[in-house]
Amino acid sequence: MKDFKEHMKGEKHRGGHKRGHHHGAKTFRRGRALDFLERLHIKRTTLKQQLDSPEYAEIKQVILGELKAIELVIDEFTRHFELHETEERELSREKIEKEEKE
Repeated sequence: MKDFKEHMKGEKHRGGHKRGHHHGAKTFRRGRALDFLERLHIKRTTLKQQLDSPEYAEIKQVILGELKAIELVIDEFTRHFELHETEERELSREKIEKEEKE
């Protein structure tokens, strides 16, 4: 029969979290917010590339409007979640390091 400590190790308890490997909900949410912010930056970069591309000249005003809108969302999102560029870069660096290890 399992001893109590062995039983508790790795088992899910209260809230579905595993014991022994706790990062906290706030850290998890912040990480997800930074991931979303990174995706917004990618969309902004794509829109800027399309804005400079001659094949999109006919819809340049639409792209410009979308670019302004995405920049507004980025600014509001950054302020609301109190995110900073250094945190975003740090998360990107950690993500790359994690992928390299796998």
